[in-house]
Amino acid sequence: MRTRKNFSLAALCLATVGLHLLTVATGTQFYLTQLTMAAYYGLVVIGLGVLMGYAGQISIGHAGFFAIGGYLAAALTTRNLLPFQDAPPVRILDSLGLLVSGQDIYGEALLTVTPWAAGGLAVAAAALVALVIGVPVLKLKGHYLAMATLGFGTIVYRLLLASPYFGEADGIAEVPAFVLLPDLAGFGPVVVSGGADHRVLNFYVAWGTLILGMALLLNLIGSRVGRALRSLHSSEEAAEASGIATAGCKLQVFVLSAVYAAVAGVLLTHFNGGIGPSEASVMKSVRYVALVAVGGMTNLWGTLIMGVGLTFLSLRGVFGAHDDMVFGVILIAVMLFAPQGILSLRLKELARRLVPGGRA
Repeated sequence: MRTRKNFSLAALCLATVGLHLLTVATGTQFYLTQLTMAAYYGLVVIGLGVLMGYAGQISIGHAGFFAIGGYLAAALTTRNLLPFQDAPPVRILDSLGLLVSGQDIYGEALLTVTPWAAGGLAVAAAALVALVIGVPVLKLKGHYLAMATLGFGTIVYRLLLASPYFGEADGIAEVPAFVLLPDLAGFGPVVVSGGADHRVLNFYVAWGTLILGMALLLNLIGSRVGRALRSLHSSEEAAEASGIATAGCKLQVFVLSAVYAAVAGVLLTHFNGGIGPSEASVMKSVRYVALVAVGGMTNLWGTLIMGVGLTFLSLRGVFGAHDDMVFGVILIAVMLFAPQGILSLRLKELARRLVPGGRA
């Protein structure tokens, strides 16, 4: 099992390098921008995949966690703290070296939180929110749970639209680059930025993050906790009878999936240089659920492949103005003809489903 997992991860690393080389050979390196964005969205999808496929909990509010991460990181790195520099929280941040001075686009003095600190605070906030709402919400089951998480996502979306601090309908722009690593031994700094000169570097940063996230989840699934999650998904009552703390398991996976979404939100916001309220919309959450369903709720590799692939096509504008409709149709079709994921579908089985009583 471990050998197969390591082989699969190694194959994913080679595929990442192969994608880059293919764009170079075909003169389509501009595709790297959408591939980078697709990798960050893929991080959200695989985190949700573990929650839905292994913990058996559906969430139609994960765009809210993505937005919490992205918006807090954007606000903390762009909103000027100079008027509040004497406030105790700001003084504490300053004493810890977590503030940076600079200038805005108009040349005015600017005091903001460093991207590392802002990102850490944003992810921690998303985890805390997931913990607080997860305790009561995860006691629900089925469509009640879906409606509760949908309500959470709607609340986040409306708060962002109504808050001047978060830019209301305009969102937040001019988000600075995120320096992950400084210049070491002549090797340039590792920077999360949408600049053309950082395009290749950001492609590898995004896919490296996705591969790392995938490795952590595969280790989780193969561990004792993963076995407990599988039993929980099969039958919560049987899992409880076996001595598994089902409530604690569900809550931990819920928080973990929220952290994945928040990390993706932070990094993608710095890559894009901004974030808008559409990232917290209900349709975004529905899309994440659709991508998990298409890939297979208990198939992380299928979720990764289909999630990244369909997101890339969407970002390239392949579906045009019918983008949301296409994802809705895909979700319905998968539920009807391939409930275990499109990669599990066989042609003979599809023929039987399309022609009841017919011979495949």
